Amino acid sequence: MSSTVITNVATLVTNDPSRGDGSPLGLIRDAAVVLDGDRVAWTGGSGRAPAADNRVDAAGRTVLPGFVDSHSHLVFAGDRTQEFNARMSGRPYTAGGIRTTVAATRAASDADLEANLTRYLAEALRQGTTTLETKSGYGLTVADESRALRIAARHTDEVTYLGAHVVPPEHAGDPAGYVDLVTGAMLDACAPHARWIDVFCERGAFDGDQARAVLTAGRAKGLLPRVHANQLSHGPGVQLAVELGAASADHCTHLTDADVDALAHGDTVATLLPGAEFSTRAEWPDARRLLDAGATVALSTDCNPGSSFTSSVPFCIALAVRDMRMTPDEAVWSATAGGAAALRRTDIGRLGPGTRADLVLLDAPSHVHLAYRPGVPLVGGVWRGGVRVV
Repeated sequence: MSSTVITNVATLVTNDPSRGDGSPLGLIRDAAVVLDGDRVAWTGGSGRAPAADNRVDAAGRTVLPGFVDSHSHLVFAGDRTQEFNARMSGRPYTAGGIRTTVAATRAASDADLEANLTRYLAEALRQGTTTLETKSGYGLTVADESRALRIAARHTDEVTYLGAHVVPPEHAGDPAGYVDLVTGAMLDACAPHARWIDVFCERGAFDGDQARAVLTAGRAKGLLPRVHANQLSHGPGVQLAVELGAASADHCTHLTDADVDALAHGDTVATLLPGAEFSTRAEWPDARRLLDAGATVALSTDCNPGSSFTSSVPFCIALAVRDMRMTPDEAVWSATAGGAAALRRTDIGRLGPGTRADLVLLDAPSHVHLAYRPGVPLVGGVWRGGVRVV
């Protein structure tokens, strides 16, 4: 594979605090970056850049790591416009809306599900997302969950088994029996196609004991845990995530002091999903509280057809700065290095020798423009694995 040098970069975000200005973003001004094959080979001042096969002039624009979207639900069919319209007219969001998508997804063909998935993956890529996790959870039968994961695994390495999304209608009278299915035959069929296991630990979905059973069974099959935690109310999700060593507790909207302390002193990342609060008019997560306590925070889209139908990480960055009390630097770090931490990856979310050559060229002189110019399509180029794809 050939090498490429990108020169005349006004601001290079490396996310390496030992570089550049010494901040968490490791900003290098008047910079260059060299890509060799699918890896970054060199970063530094533009005037010292080594030669390469190809040369790209950034023309005074910003380069940063590709966004790492560590929470999405993209294997689905159907449309929930009517639900959104009703909610914006005053009806509150509840977990029951998921069942609408379950019915449509079960009725869809494999080809339709894959076409939908690839459409939204391409949409995210155009907005700078180079790594994307996605989940099952809209099938809720052995056959439908396993086919969702097989389809997803053809397009991303970060695949999550979410059989424990909600209890489907046919098991409404026997939730314990459904947990047995999720931890038994369904898990057996799904584990070969997934890296992660997740559970919606929430009122109206699965309680703490049920969530523990799901995550423990998945871990015994070699799947790594993550948790939908504390989205709609206070509950046991965050504490359970930290106790079981989950990579991420996602949503984290309603937290006690003990929850914040657990996240600050454990290895579990607090993944915040502001698109969900935007789309449901719910209370915003208090990112400032988590950051000041020392917790690691990630930002993700939660792209799904019911409660956060956005694939735009830049939009979520702007929301986090405006409504969750994050600084622009913190939000950009959380959408790149933070997302990588939520996936327990060290090869992405940063730009330095040996990391994956996943990067974004912004049509702006600074990463701050992602929040400063909300809604403006600033992504001017995307490289994934060293290949320019946008």
